[in-house]
Amino acid sequence: MPYLLISTQIRLEAGPTMVGDEHSDPHLMSILGATKRTTLGNNFCEYFVNDAPRLVLDKLESLGYRVVSMTGVGQTLVWCLHRE
Repeated sequence: MPYLLISTQIRLEAGPTMVGDEHSDPHLMSILGATKRTTLGNNFCEYFVNDAPRLVLDKLESLGYRVVSMTGVGQTLVWCLHRE
């Protein structure tokens, strides 16, 4: 998977950080220390880590990912990363 989206709520800048959906690479999620959970009201799973986004971005950079773009969507911060 060359592309990855991570996000966090603005009020949760210190974590947790959402690092993948139910179709994400399980090996990468394991490296990040992510756990899969379903948020109340959703009918899908997401992977979360308790780390702040900055720490997650540092880990992903060491794995060859680079930030392609970043934006705010409502109260959510979203980063799009790509790995060659």
